[in-house]
Amino acid sequence: MTLGTAVLASSVLLALAGPGTASAEAVTGLCAGRKVRTLPFSTGKVEVFKSRGYICAVAVAKNPGARKSMSVSVQARGSRPARDKGRYTHHAGPVTVHAGHRCVWVKGNIGGRGVSSGWILC
Repeated sequence: MTLGTAVLASSVLLALAGPGTASAEAVTGLCAGRKVRTLPFSTGKVEVFKSRGYICAVAVAKNPGARKSMSVSVQARGSRPARDKGRYTHHAGPVTVHAGHRCVWVKGNIGGRGVSSGWILC
């Protein structure tokens, strides 16, 4: 009886938390630092974080579940981009580069739709 009550209570708490709460926290935990940009697009968003000269990015699907083509890249000006590309259910990345005080270019793509930031965080 106690186990059943615990399972029921857990189910109620998860339902009250609402959709997306756990996934938002999970993405935040993938990159160190503070969130400095969110780059939205039709099939998802790219979250960009900064910590001590490092830039980290994760592309997150708007509708996670089925495997789809996803990619994310970060390039510090004057360097080659760091990329993650594959077929994922929830997110691509994280990818991290050391930018120091240089501008970065962030790109993300989910299911053929995406975003390209231009030079940011200069």
